[in-house]
Amino acid sequence: MKILLVFDFDNTVIDDNSDTWIVQCAPEKKLPIELQDSYQKGFWTEFMGRVFKYLGDKGIREDEMKRTVTSMPFTPGMVELLNFIRKNRDTFDCIIISDSNSVFIDWVLKAASFHDVFDKVFTNPATFDNNGHLIVENYHTHSCTRCPKNLCKKVVLVEFVDNQLQQGVNYTRIVYVGDGGNDFCPVTFLKKNDFAMPRKGYTLQKTLSRTSQNLDPVESSVVVWSSGVEIISHLQFLIKE
Repeated sequence: MKILLVFDFDNTVIDDNSDTWIVQCAPEKKLPIELQDSYQKGFWTEFMGRVFKYLGDKGIREDEMKRTVTSMPFTPGMVELLNFIRKNRDTFDCIIISDSNSVFIDWVLKAASFHDVFDKVFTNPATFDNNGHLIVENYHTHSCTRCPKNLCKKVVLVEFVDNQLQQGVNYTRIVYVGDGGNDFCPVTFLKKNDFAMPRKGYTLQKTLSRTSQNLDPVESSVVVWSSGVEIISHLQFLIKE
């Protein structure tokens, strides 16, 4: 009997947004106004495609991007939390569902030697093309009206849990750790035995407190955190149960 831990990446595992952090590579560490203004709501992946093309055109190479991305700090207490999960792999399965991209997440996890902590990473696939430009694709297509068109985290979570069930793995509970607006949709999948763990002061926490006031609360328990160490205490409590 295992517990499934689900993590967002940006502002959850790492203490910033990898997509905005990469702008430090740009000339004068900023994007031209017309590029900034080209973002359309729900089309972030396409916007980042233009940002990566711009960086490539300016001669920013893979090694420089890698140095920048791997300099991002982990969220407070997150290193301790990931080490704790590693020690308790017989109790926990652990996945990432993120709107970042496979190259950035891979770099960060490998640089910090946390690759082995996660069973799977679900994110927008990315590769460098022959010109040295980073190309990012949408993770999938879906019909959820609540989520950006490239990724519905709830669809990913439901599919993963179903696939695991077919392999004979049934989770006693799911713990979802995230911060953003796009983490609300997967939280609606959680049941009363599960835990939604929004980061304190971020969009997910605000959304969850609004829904509880609107008498449309989520089924799961909600536990707010600001350090990974608080999450460890909570997981220790669940293990003892």
